[in-house]
Amino acid sequence: MFGGVLSMPVNNPHLRKSGSRHIVTNLGDNDLKTASMLLSTYAKLQTPIFLRSLKVALYIGGLYVCGKVGLESVMKMGVETRELFFYETFLYYNPLLLITLMVWLWGVNLWVFSRSGVDYAAIFYLGSDHLSHREIWKCARWMTIIILTSMTAYLYLYSHGDVKLAASQPVVLYFSAVIILIIPFNIFYMSSRYYLLWTFWRILFPVHAVTFSDFFLADILTSMSKVLSDLERSVCRMVHRQVATVAWFEADSVCGSHSAAIPLVLVLPYLFRLFQCIRQYKDSKDIANIYNAGKYLTAVPVIFLSALKYYIDPDTWTYSIQPAWILSGLANTFFSFFWDILRDWDLSVFTRIFKFTRPNLFSHLLYGRRWVYVWVIGSNLVLRWTWTYKLSAHLRNNYITVFIITALEIYRRFQWAFFRIENVWYKINNPKHTAHQSNPLSLQHDIDSEHEKLLAHSHSPGV
Repeated sequence: MFGGVLSMPVNNPHLRKSGSRHIVTNLGDNDLKTASMLLSTYAKLQTPIFLRSLKVALYIGGLYVCGKVGLESVMKMGVETRELFFYETFLYYNPLLLITLMVWLWGVNLWVFSRSGVDYAAIFYLGSDHLSHREIWKCARWMTIIILTSMTAYLYLYSHGDVKLAASQPVVLYFSAVIILIIPFNIFYMSSRYYLLWTFWRILFPVHAVTFSDFFLADILTSMSKVLSDLERSVCRMVHRQVATVAWFEADSVCGSHSAAIPLVLVLPYLFRLFQCIRQYKDSKDIANIYNAGKYLTAVPVIFLSALKYYIDPDTWTYSIQPAWILSGLANTFFSFFWDILRDWDLSVFTRIFKFTRPNLFSHLLYGRRWVYVWVIGSNLVLRWTWTYKLSAHLRNNYITVFIITALEIYRRFQWAFFRIENVWYKINNPKHTAHQSNPLSLQHDIDSEHEKLLAHSHSPGV
């Protein structure tokens, strides 16, 4: 019954007398086995694999609950109300979901860069406290949870008659997102938030020399022009108190589908890149920047000619404006496509980005594979055209189609980022091979000096 015997060390400070002695416990064999099993179970619960699995299970469970409650709330509405209200719900939340998708994919980009030895921190002038792919994915997880929870609450409250409280959900979400982005406290990755805001500021006012991070983010914004347009329409309805109402369904209303603000917001990212290219030419005198500016200039008529459909009679549009719109769309598509292939990417080093320092199945499937060339080049051409087609005015109310096309464009940009950064990193490490080409990082004439600048910056605290 008192069979458990333990030996205490000589230097144990809890013993009253020095020396080794036997201490008799009052635990039986069964009790010891039970305690051992409990300790073993507790140790297993603390393992990273278990904790990670628990988080994944809770995450999937939360998504399931949101989906189930949201679907039941939608089905509770009448058929006509359901169609209109789901469209409004989609407008408020689809831009935030697409931004979240971009964050998820950017985390994948950073994961590949970290595995292939690409020092993206040096390329983007990031400090030692920059976010890794794990932290990017953590942000994306929380964004997904918060957005879907808000959307579920919006649907549930409206379907149960609490319209006023339902209308507050997207307003609170948008307001909170802005506060989190600009809050001046050392929380929520403050240095990274301010780096992002500072880059946005440089894009809006290109009075400084254009760095790689400036035009890289501006290029991403061109792929998210529809997201920016939907954000503008959402904020417009919040300001005019049209949330959870049908007042905005009139096309000619201040926030309707005929609003003049829609083409203006759509064209802004292209104008930002246009001005950046002009600034780059002013600093570097590289004529390639003028050609690049022409690429973004071709997007302007695609957007504004399409918008004329709502302001002129159908015959004039069909026989006079539409042919010009088609030609401008083709020009923008092929100009952008060939610029990607010939300037942004370097096919001689294509897929080298997938040569991992520790090869795995992912790198084995992608590194040096011919099908990657075919897929990336072919999908880039197709998605370039579908994105140009999406800018047409008659697709404004086809929200499911537009959402899919926008998501595909975000995927194309995610795919483009691999080879754009691969090209830059190759030029940094092979300056003699690329000395005859213009420097894509900033506006220095000598790529050797830019290389030294990048290496020096990578060891500084930075932003």
